[in-house]
Amino acid sequence: MVTITESAQAYLAELLEKQEDALGVRVFINQPGTPRAETCIAYCREGDIQDDDQEHKYEAFTAWFDGRSLPFLEDALVDYAKDRMGGQLTIKAPNAKLPRVGEDSPLEDRINYVLYNEVNPALAAHGGEVSLVEITDDKVAILKFGGGCQGCGMVDQTLKGGVEKTLLEQLPQLTGVRDTTDHSDRSNAYI
Repeated sequence: MVTITESAQAYLAELLEKQEDALGVRVFINQPGTPRAETCIAYCREGDIQDDDQEHKYEAFTAWFDGRSLPFLEDALVDYAKDRMGGQLTIKAPNAKLPRVGEDSPLEDRINYVLYNEVNPALAAHGGEVSLVEITDDKVAILKFGGGCQGCGMVDQTLKGGVEKTLLEQLPQLTGVRDTTDHSDRSNAYI
């Protein structure tokens, strides 16, 4: 579970006092289990709480921890250190970037795992990368290429022969893969 130090609790409580509509804070990780994982603390307002959130009451406020992020928040520490400039809130989540996927993991996590551990290392040889934008209701993975892949003349072959093939083989619940990248910008394209 997440440890929020006393100094961080006092600082968060002070911030929350200045918010009229905040119920507390919500802690979550964007893109958990990937190299781009980012641990976040945000004001939690009406409508922000999700069904799988875990609620924890502190002395001066309530925190909700995103259910999907919980495995990645293990051993996380939120601290506040005063300094001559005021102070700084820090969040250390050593497990945020570790891939933790299994058959019961959300489809988004499993797609990101394949992209970051199998597909992107191959694309990196050409300075490229691909990331998941969203999953449609009909289970199509919408991807965005970047780096050397953006504007590359071979991107269609890379998508169909490499990325799509890999994702559909490993994640049969997907019905397709689409690219939303604007390939008209060829300034960084691998040629």
